[in-house]
Amino acid sequence: MVDTIKAVIWDMGGVILRTNGEDSRRELASEFNVSTDFLYKLIFDSPSAEKATIGLISETEHWNIVADTLGISRNRIQELQDRFWAEDIIDKELVDFIKNLKPKYKTGLLSNAWSGARQSLYQRNDWDMVFHFSMFSYEVRTRKPEAQIYEKILALMGVNAKEAIFIDDLADNINAALAVGIHGIQFKSTQQAILEVNKLLSAQA
Repeated sequence: MVDTIKAVIWDMGGVILRTNGEDSRRELASEFNVSTDFLYKLIFDSPSAEKATIGLISETEHWNIVADTLGISRNRIQELQDRFWAEDIIDKELVDFIKNLKPKYKTGLLSNAWSGARQSLYQRNDWDMVFHFSMFSYEVRTRKPEAQIYEKILALMGVNAKEAIFIDDLADNINAALAVGIHGIQFKSTQQAILEVNKLLSAQA
């Protein structure tokens, strides 16, 4: 038996929002004469990306640095963004599952993201129908896998660590959640995640 679960918290990128192919990104890398790995690191793992993730610089400032590094005009940044994210999709089956959890459990979104993420995501999707609570790293100046961000989302949702499940695709983020005392599930596939969440929920006293 486990402690009574009151909250189920989800990561966004790599779980609910996933890349369904890399053709557009490979094409971009080829056009800029860089490797796909270089392009990924520049956008996701560079010093400016890290600063944007914890709100020290804006998303716009980060993309300006990306454009400058690639040697392209800043008036092409929107085109670059559109093409880079072109193959990202929302997992509708997973979203429906989370909606079905909402009447009985507190649902939360915890995402490492840049400024503008909340506005962009909530304008395009009715996430208020899916999540009771959401927290983005740039808003709280800390990021996964730092313990502080898990403590902040728990406080926001009004639950203890043992009363929450966290689902993320990255092992480091899950291990950090487990260290805080949260029940962790590493996302591998939609069906696997749903099965493991239901297994934890059904095991309650």
